[in-house]
Amino acid sequence: MSTTETREPGLDFQAGLDWINVARPLNLRDLRGKLVLLDFWTYG
Repeated sequence: MSTTETREPGLDFQAGLDWINVARPLNLRDLRGKLVLLDFWTYG
């Protein structure tokens, strides 16, 4: 990334989502500086 470019903050997760394997819903502030893998799947 060039030093002249600016970064836009990501959008936070919308309220009311179902979360699996976490004690409480996450937000981007909690994840800052961490490696995050998002696995998207649906019921088929």
